[in-house]
Amino acid sequence: METILFLSHADAGKPALEALAAAQELGGTLVVGLFGADVQPFANAIAGCGAARFLGVSGADFAPARYASDAAAAAALVKASQATMVIAPATARMNRILAGVAQRCGGRADTHVTGLSAAGVTRWYYRQRMEAVVQRTHRPWFIALEAGCHAPYTGAAGTAAVETVPVTLPALPTTVTGVHAPQSDQQTIRPDAKLLFVAGAGWTKKQPDGQTHVPEAAELILGFLHKTQASLGSSKSLVDLSGEGQVVLPFMSHLNQIGQTGATPRHPKGLATCCHGEEPHVVGWRFINERRAINLDANCGWARGKADVLYVADAFEVMRKVNALLG
Repeated sequence: METILFLSHADAGKPALEALAAAQELGGTLVVGLFGADVQPFANAIAGCGAARFLGVSGADFAPARYASDAAAAAALVKASQATMVIAPATARMNRILAGVAQRCGGRADTHVTGLSAAGVTRWYYRQRMEAVVQRTHRPWFIALEAGCHAPYTGAAGTAAVETVPVTLPALPTTVTGVHAPQSDQQTIRPDAKLLFVAGAGWTKKQPDGQTHVPEAAELILGFLHKTQASLGSSKSLVDLSGEGQVVLPFMSHLNQIGQTGATPRHPKGLATCCHGEEPHVVGWRFINERRAINLDANCGWARGKADVLYVADAFEVMRKVNALLG
């Protein structure tokens, strides 16, 4: 029987709850391993998960995201649990350390996993075009589950008896002095948003009056994002315009890019505007449940079976009306 360790930092949020629920379904003996400044609140929140043990590494040294301390804490938790399988949420903090922890523990790691079952783990390959089931006999096996691929844990809270795992840190080469981040209302990438709004290069092209209207495009898009709290995506052609010396949307970067060479987000709904809808771009929409698009070209790629609903209209006019209706 497998000993399954659910491994996470204590502030991972919803992705951690999703990974925990997936680990529960595998059967075997479940052990919870947490690290961070204070792991007790999160352990209490998942106390009803049925874990045989709760292990924790706490302290000020483990509060910031830092490879040296995070990897040491995670490796100590894996060794203390004697786990044969380690399930972790694929957050930036966990992805940074998972391969190194696997090496320290003599294990193997698989990242970008989208599903777990007794038959193995599911992954997508070749720019999200091929799905494969991967199996390993080597143990311990480290698995990072992508966010949005599993329903989160919803069990009862309680009081968890957390066993403290001691960790002796070496001289740390770096010191975290603080975090610089944009204001929450300036953040445009929102993984938990119910709607993905994608802008294409058409927003920066000449409009029917023969002029470009990039400032108005920026105002319309940001206004919609502010009112709906949607997540912003971009086609590759739009984010590449800056390298061609053209006027660009000032808040758009390659971090917003989705598609064959970008991200593959998972949102319940998606709205593409001024996008052509061809295969490289649509790859990024593979896991969007309901897809809609706005385009003046009735024969664009979105019209050829790639969108559930296609609005043949001017995106500027549509978004002006939508923003007005939203107040």
